[in-house]
Amino acid sequence: MGHRRPDPRHSAGDERPRREEAAPAERRGQPSAHASGEAVRDDLTQRLSDLAREMQQKNDATAVMEHIVSAGAGTVPGAEEATVSLVQGRRRVVSAAATGERARRFDELQQEVGQGPCLDAMYEQVTVRVDDLATDPRWPELARRAPAELGMASMLCFQLFVRESDLGALNLMARRPGAFTDESERVGLLFASHAAIALADARDLNHVTTALANRDVIGQAKGILMERYKVTPDMAFALLARVSQETNRKLAEVAEQLAETGTLGSSHRGPTS
Repeated sequence: MGHRRPDPRHSAGDERPRREEAAPAERRGQPSAHASGEAVRDDLTQRLSDLAREMQQKNDATAVMEHIVSAGAGTVPGAEEATVSLVQGRRRVVSAAATGERARRFDELQQEVGQGPCLDAMYEQVTVRVDDLATDPRWPELARRAPAELGMASMLCFQLFVRESDLGALNLMARRPGAFTDESERVGLLFASHAAIALADARDLNHVTTALANRDVIGQAKGILMERYKVTPDMAFALLARVSQETNRKLAEVAEQLAETGTLGSSHRGPTS
């Protein structure tokens, strides 16, 4: 009888078959490069399910929103940047979380001009899609400034929640026109649904919206005082705090009056008053 060829699965002196190395966790369960149809849909479902679990493990609303913008920009096709915008009392919009300064500035610009797709998503519609902001007639002032100042062209915005007079939206952005497709909307809606549930489960959402709105208006008030009296940020804050104590009003209320009327009250004319 001839010799049997050695089984390549066996090592010398070891008759047990070798175990193949396990693929890294991040590569397991991924479709092949040629996969399509059900395989790709199953992969998306798994990714969204994993993201939902990750978001719901975070009880702090700030951490949830930071995770939402990071995951949203990496999950929805075409997205380069993302923010979560919150508005309190249907008046003041703040950028609660953002992937970068450019995205945060876009939220601030919408607040400045009082118009934009993110505001429409919060106030009027569940989803707003913009193929080319520069040529979109719906927000003329934003269309004039945003492309030139920030280089943003495409937008995709989803309503996250409406709670009495408080609202929130997930905003996805890209620098090239036509970045978002029907598939982007489909994936984005699924992702936004998971994000909305995670935010609803975050116990301190109301506190966060209040804190963010207060931080925003106090920053505006400090800026007004710094410019008007040529003082430092600490000196401007000290003046706000002093007026708050003397008038027995909350610091945010004093700051809001200054931001809206330009005055601190008749008896307070400057740092030395």
